[in-house]
Amino acid sequence: MAVSLGSSLIGKMALVTGASSGIGLVTARELARRGAKVIMVARNPEKTERARSAIQFAVPNAQLDIRLCDLSLLANVRQLAEELIRDYSKLDILINNAGIMPGPHTLTSEGHELSWVTNHLSVFALTHLLLPLLSAAETGRIVTVASEAHWLGEIEFSQEVRNAPEKYSWLTAYADSKLANILFTNELAYRLELTNVTANCLHPGLVNTGLVHAGSSWAMKLLWWPAKPFMITPERGAQTTLYLATAPEVAKVSGSYFKNLRPSRSSSRSQNRSDAARLWRISEEETGLAL
Repeated sequence: MAVSLGSSLIGKMALVTGASSGIGLVTARELARRGAKVIMVARNPEKTERARSAIQFAVPNAQLDIRLCDLSLLANVRQLAEELIRDYSKLDILINNAGIMPGPHTLTSEGHELSWVTNHLSVFALTHLLLPLLSAAETGRIVTVASEAHWLGEIEFSQEVRNAPEKYSWLTAYADSKLANILFTNELAYRLELTNVTANCLHPGLVNTGLVHAGSSWAMKLLWWPAKPFMITPERGAQTTLYLATAPEVAKVSGSYFKNLRPSRSSSRSQNRSDAARLWRISEEETGLAL
């Protein structure tokens, strides 16, 4: 079932992170099909080139700009944003799609737990840094891919505790980062009220993507493989992302959590205004950014 997109996106600029596979690839392809110029952000050169070729084959007139970036390092996020601000005058659609399902406890060279920085801090930083481009568009839309796993999340505000190996659980780390996506979206929407930029997030469904890989924990694989027959395709998983990015009827909607193309209830923790404000403050500190 194809999603019903809005009007033509000719003349629009869109950026999709994690665009080399899965939901990100489908999202980039369908935005290009509607006429948008799509900036495809991904990490692996070979996978990204294959994705570009696949989109170009499906949409011969696709306008694509490839940007390689490992989002787990905030220095790379800053460099990416600087390049985009240099090269473009506006951004109509930002899709924060990239994310990982963590394996063993891992700290990056910058001292951040891998899933926390990839799934949350990089989203916070990239969105913050690209706000001037989004504000320069007639209307800017920020769409962040969260997850129903956020119901299991509980934000640990201490980086020291969050980074401690003895406190680590891959499931908790993932759920916490997805809860952070929703709290971030809610606070961002609050701060962008009365502007031309909206911010929403979504659960894409249980999608059969590459989140589980060779480096994943045995417990994750044990949970994942029995669920595979019930998973949906990336094409279906991308529908709500595309809806929030393009549909005219949600052009003014902001600060909402969507599932199956409809507003959905999220956890009480995700609606905690105090936690959202506190998360914002520690995210500023951990990324070195202030808004």
